[in-house]
Amino acid sequence: MITITYINNWDQLHCTTDTETLVNFLYNNLDRFRDSRDAIRKAVSYALSEESGKGGFIALAKEGDEIVGSLVMNDTGMSEYIPEYILVYVAVRADQRGKGIGAQIIRAVVNRVNKPIALHVEYDNPAKRLYERLGFTTKYAEMRFNPEAK
Repeated sequence: MITITYINNWDQLHCTTDTETLVNFLYNNLDRFRDSRDAIRKAVSYALSEESGKGGFIALAKEGDEIVGSLVMNDTGMSEYIPEYILVYVAVRADQRGKGIGAQIIRAVVNRVNKPIALHVEYDNPAKRLYERLGFTTKYAEMRFNPEAK
């Protein structure tokens, strides 16, 4: 049976796992859609920050004592003009995929926040279909400018 645990601060995280284990879990299970370990660490730090204007939480899906899935949600603090939350990362351990764990985590989180949530997903990411089935829609095409890419 899968249980979802919410981590809201550093103390709760350290009672469950350590930062590097979480970062490595996400890095290893995001596969080709992953960011650097440093970027993942920054998203986790933002989610657990007590600094004004930051925050969010981590959701861990566990089977017994084993982490089988994880989600990082950041609170944008900008609800007047963009969604209040951004789902930064969601990953399920490779040997546990196809069992509905990703959907279970996302449904639990959507019900918990009950506010608008944004996420970025690449068009060729197979998880895009899952997000659409769960009610996420495409409102805008995201465009980015990177001066280093000139």
